[in-house]
Amino acid sequence: MTGQNARRVTVVPNGPVLVEGPVELVTDDGVTHSSDRFVVAVCACRRSKRFPFCDTSHRKRVRTDAAEHQDDSS
Repeated sequence: MTGQNARRVTVVPNGPVLVEGPVELVTDDGVTHSSDRFVVAVCACRRSKRFPFCDTSHRKRVRTDAAEHQDDSS
């Protein structure tokens, strides 16, 4: 697939999936969500209050392995 119909999808480590818009997303309950933004951030952690769109809730999460390393260095 090339040209005008191709969409770029970028997976951000520990973050959202970025999709070039406009997009229509169909969630597992059958609801269609539309966005006409240039780039759409799709939630990959399911913590977003705006799911299926990312609201950066993943940034508030503390990784357990990072917390363990902090405890070991004390």
